[in-house]
Amino acid sequence: MNAEKNVLQAVELGLEKKAYDLQLLDVRELSSLTDYLLIASGRSDRQVSAIAESIRIGLKDLGVSPLAYEGIDQGRWALLDYGDFMVHIFQPAVRSFYDLEGLWSEAPLVPLADSGTA
Repeated sequence: MNAEKNVLQAVELGLEKKAYDLQLLDVRELSSLTDYLLIASGRSDRQVSAIAESIRIGLKDLGVSPLAYEGIDQGRWALLDYGDFMVHIFQPAVRSFYDLEGLWSEAPLVPLADSGTA
């Protein structure tokens, strides 16, 4: 599995559903659990769920299925675990509370052409 290629595809799928403030962290040197963390925001329960489902289905169509996923139905925080990378989609208040970027502050950011900052 090409983790970087697949996580970048997840970025594109998230942006298609208007995910914003995407951050891709390279945690290969810091974690034995995964290589990359993709963190994104959605503005509502429905949008968080739609972003997560779009990524899950879009990658599945490419033959890449998550090992596990949680929170898609609730829509406050969705997690898709692909082993080599994990995708976290939050509503802003939940993202701020858990502060994964702060927790992984030593991880280098992977530059993204369009992080959906607007």
